Amino acid sequence: MFMASLPQLKISWTAILALAYFTYLLVGAAIFQILEREAESNNRHHFQLEKLHFLTNYTCLDGPALEKFVQVILHAWEKGVNPSGNSTNPSNWDYSSSFFFAGTVVTTIGYGNLSPSTVCGQVFCVFYALFGIPLNLAFLKQLGKCLIIHLGRLEKGMVSVVPHKQTVEVLTVILFVLSGSLLFLIIPPLLFSYVEGWTFGEGFYFAFITLSTIGFGDYVIGTDPHKEYISLYRSLAGVWIILALAWLALVLNMGARIMEYLVVFTHPGFKRQQEDEDVSSTKLEDISKI
Repeated sequence: MFMASLPQLKISWTAILALAYFTYLLVGAAIFQILEREAESNNRHHFQLEKLHFLTNYTCLDGPALEKFVQVILHAWEKGVNPSGNSTNPSNWDYSSSFFFAGTVVTTIGYGNLSPSTVCGQVFCVFYALFGIPLNLAFLKQLGKCLIIHLGRLEKGMVSVVPHKQTVEVLTVILFVLSGSLLFLIIPPLLFSYVEGWTFGEGFYFAFITLSTIGFGDYVIGTDPHKEYISLYRSLAGVWIILALAWLALVLNMGARIMEYLVVFTHPGFKRQQEDEDVSSTKLEDISKI
C-alpha cells in the first residue's frame, strides 16, 4: 500500500546520459592515473640517470650545456624533425606525407608529431581545416548512405533465402561488423606490424586510436628514419582512414541505437519522456526562428 502511494520518480533521459558520460570520464581518468603515473615516474627517473651517466662519461660537458642540447632535440622533434639518423632522412613533407597530413587535418585526428612551422603554412592550415572538416563530414555521411544502400540490397538478397525478416536483419548487421572489422581493423594492423616492425597489438592500437580520431601520436606510420617506405605508403594509409571512418561511424551509430533500445526496453517510461523532450526542443527551435 505504502509503495503504491509513492509518486513515480521521473528521470530525464538527458540527465541519465550526462551522468553516465561524466562518470565514464571520471572513472577512466582514475584508471589511467593508476596505470600510467608510476611508469611516468620511472621513465623520468631513468632519464635523469642517463643524463648523469652521460655527464660522467663526457666530462667536457657540464649540466647547462647538456640541458641546452636536450632543448635543441625537443625543438627539432616539435618541428617534425626526427633527431635520430642524419640529414639524409626522408622528408616529412613529400607529396605522400603531405597527403597523409591533409587527411589527418580534415578528419581531426591530429597526431601531433607533425605540424606547419611557417606562418604561411599555419594560416593555410586554419582555412584548410575550416572548409575541409565540413567537407569531410559531408563526404563521410554520403559514404555512410552508400554503405546503408548496399546493406539494404544484401538484406533483400538474404530475405529470399531466409524468410524471417528479424533474423535477416541481425545476420546482416553481424556480417557488416565482421567483414568491416576484418577489412579495417585486422588486415591493416597486420600490414602495419610487418612494415613498421610492430607487434600486432601495437598495430591494432594504432588503427583504433586513429579511426576513433583520438590520435595520440605515440605510434605513427612512415616515420622510422631507418626504414625505406614505398612512395604511396602513407597515401594509401590516408585512403584507409577515410573509408574506415565511414564504416566505424555506422558501427558506433548502431551501437548507440542498440544501447538506447535496451534502455527503453528495460525502462518503458524513458521512451515517452524522451519524446516529450524532443517535442519541447522542437518547440523552442520554432520559437527561436520567429
